Amino acid sequence: MSQSAPPPQPGPVGAGPYAQQAPAGLPYPPQPGAPGGMPMAPVAPAPVRGNPALGLVAAVVAAVVAAGLYGLIIGATKHEIGYAAVGVGFVVGLAAGKAGGRNAVLPIASVVLALVSVYFGQLVGEAMIGAKATGLGFSQVFFDHFDVVQKAWKEDADPLTFLFFAIAGFAAFSAARKAAR
Repeated sequence: MSQSAPPPQPGPVGAGPYAQQAPAGLPYPPQPGAPGGMPMAPVAPAPVRGNPALGLVAAVVAAVVAAGLYGLIIGATKHEIGYAAVGVGFVVGLAAGKAGGRNAVLPIASVVLALVSVYFGQLVGEAMIGAKATGLGFSQVFFDHFDVVQKAWKEDADPLTFLFFAIAGFAAFSAARKAAR
């Protein structure tokens, strides 16, 4: 039986020129699955987050260090630098958020700690300037004549000083919230 023409092709399943073709089998046999018996590697545990006590401790440590550095900058330059106040707030908020995780208390606590840190940093700077001017040691000026240091800070305070407080507080709040994500 020889045929002079090829056998007819199967037509579309449904009516119309855009109907789908009839399903055809795979041209090759299916591949075997992956060999069994090998266990998967254990999944690493999720990092522990959400420890507000650790966040507060980290924020206090960051506030103390940042206050000292901010005071050194003010004492060395004899000027308040706004970016340094932003840095103080950012560092305090970052430490609170990273170590403490998501907690509603941490951004507010980081604002308070940043404000205290900027204030004490400015007092350290005033004491350094006073120590250079009087020839006394820093610790003697800061601890023995703290009332004079505060009086000098009040005399030097201007609206820009309080703007630095606001900026540091905002930076601390923002950094604590974003770092906790």
